[in-house]
Amino acid sequence: MEVDILIDKITDCLIDTNTGEKVETEYRMRETPIKPKDYKGWKFNWSITEKNGYDIYELFLKGDDTVQGRVSLKINGGVADVDIVETAPHNYSHTGRYEGVGAHLFAIACQVSFDAGCDGFVAFTAKSDLVEYYKEKLNAEVFRDRRMYIDENAARILLDKYMRK
Repeated sequence: MEVDILIDKITDCLIDTNTGEKVETEYRMRETPIKPKDYKGWKFNWSITEKNGYDIYELFLKGDDTVQGRVSLKINGGVADVDIVETAPHNYSHTGRYEGVGAHLFAIACQVSFDAGCDGFVAFTAKSDLVEYYKEKLNAEVFRDRRMYIDENAARILLDKYMRK
């Protein structure tokens, strides 16, 4: 799958667009199979990535069970291989409720990579018109064509912003 998410802002945690306040977050791996009602209104069919062996990680505000975004990945060949990254529909575009969701989802992938002993390396395939964008926003590098990766240094930058307080 091609990654097609815009990184609205690199922020500390998430920013509430109504108040400008930073909000604390948490994430967890989805433990129950995803159902169509769980991704109604989302761009992607999340059951396909799950059926293909990817784990789904969901981002939440602390103490709230509303999903703010999802990333699907699996550890493969010493990297966290990302299949899908998507903000929740209520966070789409510049009218979304929270800023920083997209980059936060990549930070989750980096954390999972470190936890699995993969030194923070994350691989993904970008849509062709977003390669330069991900290089700029995520410090990602091109491996081949549209296949990109986040290395240990870029992963630490994301983790310092979103996970390590």
